[in-house]
Amino acid sequence: MPHIPLPEGVPGPRGPMLFRPETAKPMSEMAEILMRGPSTLTLAERELIGTYVSAQNDCRYCQTIHGAVAAHHLGATEEQEMLVQRIKCDPSSAPISAKLKALLTIAGHVQLGGKYVTADDIAQARQHGATDLEIHDTVLIAANFCMMNRYVDGLATWTPEDPDFYRQRAANLALHGYVGSAART
Repeated sequence: MPHIPLPEGVPGPRGPMLFRPETAKPMSEMAEILMRGPSTLTLAERELIGTYVSAQNDCRYCQTIHGAVAAHHLGATEEQEMLVQRIKCDPSSAPISAKLKALLTIAGHVQLGGKYVTADDIAQARQHGATDLEIHDTVLIAANFCMMNRYVDGLATWTPEDPDFYRQRAANLALHGYVGSAART
C-alpha cells in the first residue's frame, strides 16, 4: 500500500508522477535522453545498466521492468531473460563484452556512492574501449536509477507480480519511449 494517496493500479514511478505531474515531464525527458537518445551504447546496454543498479538497490519494480526492456531489445527470448538475470546477479561471469562489464563496475560503484568510482574503474573502462561519453552516461544513468529506485520504493508504489505485465510494458516502452509511454501507464 502506497505511503501517500496515489492513483490505484498505476505501477512504479507513474503513480507518483500522476500525483505531481509537473515533476513527471522533466523526469521522463531525462529518461528519454539517457535511455533512448543518441549514444554509442545500445538501447539494451543502457537498460542493462539501469537494471543492474536497480537490482543492487533491491528495487523490484525497476529491476524487473528495465530487465524486461533490456531483454526485449536483445530479442525477447527466454535466453535473453536468463542473461538479464545473470547480469543482475554477477555481471563478471555473464557473456557480455569486457567494456559493458567495466561500465557495470562503474555503475555499481555509483550505486554505492559517487566517490566509490575510482580512477582505476575509469582506466579499465577506457582500456576496454569505453569513450568519455559512455563513461559519463553510465554514471548519469546509474545516478538517475538510484533516484528513481528511491522514488518508487520510498513511496511504496504498486509493483505488479505478473511477469507478463512487465513483458507487455517493456514492449510499450521499447516502442513509445519514456515520454511517449507516460500517458499509457
